[in-house]
Amino acid sequence: MLQEMMESYVVEQPEQAMVLLNPLRAELLGKLVEPASAAEVARTMGETAQRINYHLKALEKVGLVRRVGTRQVRNLVEVLYQAIAKTFILAESLGWKDEMVQKLKDQGSLSHLVTTSERMKRDALLLLERSDGEEEIPSATLQTSVALANQEERQAFVAEYVHMLQQLVKKYNASSDGEQLFQVIMAVYPQIEPGGDQK
Repeated sequence: MLQEMMESYVVEQPEQAMVLLNPLRAELLGKLVEPASAAEVARTMGETAQRINYHLKALEKVGLVRRVGTRQVRNLVEVLYQAIAKTFILAESLGWKDEMVQKLKDQGSLSHLVTTSERMKRDALLLLERSDGEEEIPSATLQTSVALANQEERQAFVAEYVHMLQQLVKKYNASSDGEQLFQVIMAVYPQIEPGGDQK
């Protein structure tokens, strides 16, 4: 029987955290929100199936992904894998240095950003397909930039941003009863210069 995927999982075991030191594995977890084979994930990431399979085995060994089925492809049987949760949180009890924990968190956030952008594109295309061409689909986008001097200021900005958004969502959820649900996504990441360098 297919096990239900958790919304979040707290990484408390050192062996699990060590496996995530490889940024490719953190990205892999983001790709496995839905069941997929090594070959399927490899195509989306521009990697070889052998390399992805190697990293999948490492993630499976520590219990961060699991086998959820098989699929017949021509004369081959592909194993399907899925992450055990949508998001992964590093426990403070790991006792790692702050810079190491921050590095892992940053890698996980960037992986989640890629997955989220793909989901937004897919959802937007589905909404366009389902509309009759005349129906107005309510949506909004906001794009801006902010100059932040250092890590402390960046963390303070993100914390305040999240708090304000939570308060706004709480306010409107309290006044809505059985209304249409809307997806709200926020993202904060370094600006990239036209030449490709991080600003």
